[in-house]
Amino acid sequence: MQPTPRNDCMVSANRPPSKYEPLAYTKTGRCPTTDTVFDTVIISRITLYTIGRITNGRGNKEMMNNTLKLTFGLVMGVGFAAASFLTTGFAATTGSNQEILSQAPGLSPQVLQLGIKAYDHAKAKGMDQQGILTIIDYSKPSTAKRLWVIDINNSSVLANTLVAHGAGSGNNYATKFSDQNQTHESSIGVFLTGHTYIGKHNYSLRLHGLEKGFNDRAYKRAIVMHSAVYVSQSFAEKYGRIGRSWGCPALSTKVYKKVINDVKDGSIIMAYYPNQNWLAHSQYV
Repeated sequence: MQPTPRNDCMVSANRPPSKYEPLAYTKTGRCPTTDTVFDTVIISRITLYTIGRITNGRGNKEMMNNTLKLTFGLVMGVGFAAASFLTTGFAATTGSNQEILSQAPGLSPQVLQLGIKAYDHAKAKGMDQQGILTIIDYSKPSTAKRLWVIDINNSSVLANTLVAHGAGSGNNYATKFSDQNQTHESSIGVFLTGHTYIGKHNYSLRLHGLEKGFNDRAYKRAIVMHSAVYVSQSFAEKYGRIGRSWGCPALSTKVYKKVINDVKDGSIIMAYYPNQNWLAHSQYV
């Protein structure tokens, strides 16, 4: 199912606007720019009609011309105001992204923007509880710090660390992804974090896949966030890659508790890879 194209004014009136959205929205759900221009044109047309009625169709050209000039001035004024509004909003969006990127070495601006888009869509569905977005970029090698935990509300990066991919997905680079059992492959897409528990890998975090066909079996597959001794810089230096999991985003034993505590209980994770099928069919990105 193709996602509905996202118009900047197609946002629910029942949620507060995200600081990353380039437009502000009123409580009525109206878009201040397009609605104001539309209203101005309607009022101008009514004005012209009224003047025509008052003059009984005698064609008072001077009055009509003055009204047309006034109408043109109003429309142009609103147009300039709308352009200024959009430019200011875009600058604010860019500024917030740049603030995050300055703290996130290696994070692609395009991947960050996709992550924020996924976060906004999940938040619009009432899923976000923490104001936290985690991005995993599986297009990068396992030797790179390719996981970022971002505090959306404060435009700050809480963590940037190594993360493993599944043994079935590849060696240093992950190239294959699946949501099927026994593949030992990682899944891409948008996830919602669940509760923590003590299991085989000690302190771990349940993950709920939100995208059918890409990761919605994550919970049943026991795809969780956990620690692993093979996720370390020393392992990478020795073997040319970090170790691989059975599909889980495994973390270093040095950082896993902090990361899990930062993202547990209802935050958003986007596991990115430039998979055209996912990018074309995701309802989040």
